[in-house]
Amino acid sequence: MDVSRDGRTWRIGTAGDVGWLAGRTTQGLSVTTAIPPVFEAYGTFHPPAGVGFNAHERAVVDELAACTPDQPWWLGFLDTGAHDVVFPHVPRVSLYWDWSYVLVEAGPEQALSWRTGHMRGDGALPDLFFPADRSWLVSALWDDTWTDIGASGAVLAALRRNPLVNARLVGPDEDACPPGLTRD
Repeated sequence: MDVSRDGRTWRIGTAGDVGWLAGRTTQGLSVTTAIPPVFEAYGTFHPPAGVGFNAHERAVVDELAACTPDQPWWLGFLDTGAHDVVFPHVPRVSLYWDWSYVLVEAGPEQALSWRTGHMRGDGALPDLFFPADRSWLVSALWDDTWTDIGASGAVLAALRRNPLVNARLVGPDEDACPPGLTRD
């Protein structure tokens, strides 16, 4: 199925587009609750004190785009019933604990501009996104105030160098909750 927005046509994703991660996460408090254990490195990030969502999210996307060959990104918007899913009348895919996501093949600029706020604050980022080559995965679970990532060591190093990203490394079996944050 295709939908139109911004004068372009966008492909809506199916279960086949997320089959590589569906059912591959673990239960618990580790980063692999949000990211399947298939990546070289794992981390978390959230806006540092004094940095707004827009600056933080722009820094995250800029770093990921700089580390990723030109290709489409899959953007996943969790359907909570209370937050913007961008395309409310399209089929959903089911991930994690049968949570419904709108999945759209788009790119970095759409990741930063389509949504009008999410459950973690005023930002625009999708709840889940990854490039077509699956070289990294960013995922924020329903009740977390931070975002998880699985990627190569080089991608995590680039994110960690940018102070606006506020990224830290996390082992696959460690509690993903960043120091100073709490679970809801």
